[in-house]
Amino acid sequence: MQQVAKELPTAHKTGWYTLQAAITYIVMTAALWCVFIYVPTEKAQGIVQRIFYFHVSSAITMTVAFFIVCLASIIYLWKQTQWWDHVALSAAELGVVFCTLVLITGPIWARPIWGVWWTWDPTLTLTLVLWLIYVAYLMLRADASDAKRTRFAAVLGIIGFADIFLIRWSVVKWRTLHPKPVVVQEGGTTGLPPSMMLTFCIAMIACLLLFFFLLRERASLAQRRHELETLRDEIENELVR
Repeated sequence: MQQVAKELPTAHKTGWYTLQAAITYIVMTAALWCVFIYVPTEKAQGIVQRIFYFHVSSAITMTVAFFIVCLASIIYLWKQTQWWDHVALSAAELGVVFCTLVLITGPIWARPIWGVWWTWDPTLTLTLVLWLIYVAYLMLRADASDAKRTRFAAVLGIIGFADIFLIRWSVVKWRTLHPKPVVVQEGGTTGLPPSMMLTFCIAMIACLLLFFFLLRERASLAQRRHELETLRDEIENELVR
């Protein structure tokens, strides 16, 4: 038993881990400096417009997270490889966190501009539906030992990603309170001046670096947990014999 335990992966603090953590920290610090000090205040909306850099960056990261859930779930159902299931679960947890940030920062930004905290605008409603879908995914995954629930969750993770396309469609095509895209407008132009565009890019990269750093750690933790549970089951079977 001791020999098997030694073979289990341990918490790793390798050079790559340290480098990734350092880069993430530096870029996040740079993003905060740009948002609160470097970038000028937008004239029409005032200081509240600075939420834009966190709100849109969180929305993009949320989209990447749920895309990984969809892709990893497809591979899991196809290959039946446990690692991809761990990746899907980890991405779903982080995706829900970033989706929650979108739902929090959105109303904070909207209150001074629209005069209300929340309105059942199609884009807002579809984002709330997306959050509920992946919360349901996590609830299905509460019992990780149930293979049938895991497969059902994988299917939900795949189908749920379709809501991302509806959100994008509502922003671009529907006439709603939610503003049209300003980062990349029709024709490939941007509605942001260079300083705001630079700040947005740094904030977006910071969010994505944080996401992938946490995803790597969370998936590794899930893998170690699975291997420990497998080892425990093997030991119990040996003791029964």
